[in-house]
Amino acid sequence: MQTVEPHIARNAQVIEAELAWLTQVLDTRVKLQFGHECAHGDVFDLPAPVLSADDSMYGRFVHHYRLSPPERLLLVLSLAPHVRPQLLDILHTRNCASDRDFTEFGGRNGHDFSAFLPTGETALFLLAGNDLGQRLTWRALFDPEHVFARHNIIGLRPKEPGEPLLSGFLELNPEIVDLLTVGAARAPKFGAGFPAKHLETAQAWEELVLDAGTMEQVLEIKAWIEYGQELLYGLDLARKVKPGYRTLFYGPPGTGKTLTASLLGKVSGLDVYRIDLSLVVSKYVGETEKNLEKVFQQAEYKNWILFFDEADALFGQRTKISDAHDRFANQEVSYLLQRVEDYPGVVILASNMRSNLDEAFTRRFQSIIHFPMPKQNERLRLWKSAFSPHTPLQAGLDLGEIAAAYEMAGGGIVNVVRYATLMALKNSRRTIHRNDLLDGIRREYQKEGKTF
Repeated sequence: MQTVEPHIARNAQVIEAELAWLTQVLDTRVKLQFGHECAHGDVFDLPAPVLSADDSMYGRFVHHYRLSPPERLLLVLSLAPHVRPQLLDILHTRNCASDRDFTEFGGRNGHDFSAFLPTGETALFLLAGNDLGQRLTWRALFDPEHVFARHNIIGLRPKEPGEPLLSGFLELNPEIVDLLTVGAARAPKFGAGFPAKHLETAQAWEELVLDAGTMEQVLEIKAWIEYGQELLYGLDLARKVKPGYRTLFYGPPGTGKTLTASLLGKVSGLDVYRIDLSLVVSKYVGETEKNLEKVFQQAEYKNWILFFDEADALFGQRTKISDAHDRFANQEVSYLLQRVEDYPGVVILASNMRSNLDEAFTRRFQSIIHFPMPKQNERLRLWKSAFSPHTPLQAGLDLGEIAAAYEMAGGGIVNVVRYATLMALKNSRRTIHRNDLLDGIRREYQKEGKTF
């Protein structure tokens, strides 16, 4: 028998208690509904299990969101089909008078899943029975402003047009299912439904080579990640300072903008996601906002760093309105502005030119950081750190001379090293030759339209 991880075992123990409570509530509600003998006059006479905030992920989740007993009932009802579907079989009872399922139970069978799937109606039956006043009260659990909707925890799967809102299936976010059961949410799958890729790097913070002024401003972002929560809530500045940190990285290609974003996440233990603009930007009105909203809904309250490379494609200058297309384009920029400003995590926009971005964005940034072409001493550091320790340099090849003679960004230097190393291997050697290095530099200069 495979050993169960201690944190999963503890989580299972806590969920078992919640499911036992749900079973009692279901039994009580059904008995009360049909006038059967029952030990309780109301489902709320059954106390919820006592949960500690620090003994399981499930307990931490309940305490973090300060869920009330009715909210906990909705949560465990939504979780039941994923962990104990047979628990809801009691609701498969048929009405002998109509020879059909009881309407008041709500719920349906899935397309390929024969067990009972609860709906919003099932939740209201559990909480309110036939009491219309109570039903109207507990509908608030499905309001857009409720914590379940705002944090994308529980929703109602879209119903057929014209059907009542609460006839939709209870849909527990798959990430929340993972979090509540095994203690960790799985990474979202890249694609049209989530147009962002996880950004990682094998490099270390110590390998980041930046201008001194640039590094000083980057360290401010790092300080916000480390101390932002204390600033907002420990020092009670949340009333005056908006959550989150918005910054613009601008400068020529290859100067370290993407690497800096990756390393900020790595050194801080945060996930960094680069938004794929090819899957976001659409020529159809409203589609760009919808595509971007998929990212923000997933990222909300996960403390991800969102990185928009070539951001001017999304956040470019607004135009003077001369036709309907201009008006919709400007509305799109306004939406993006508001969504970025409301995001409580770190948002990094990257562009080659600062002037390409709409001023409305830049006014709201906490920092605007220039990534200039590296100076000679910085280029030398980049050259020295770029080669493999297994490829020695040819005798007389002076990297100081190369750094002084050729202005290149870090990305270009890596391309040259790749080329020179490949040529060495092609010629059955490990030593990096000067001619190969110069040929690589010439190729980079030609790509950029510069004279070698």
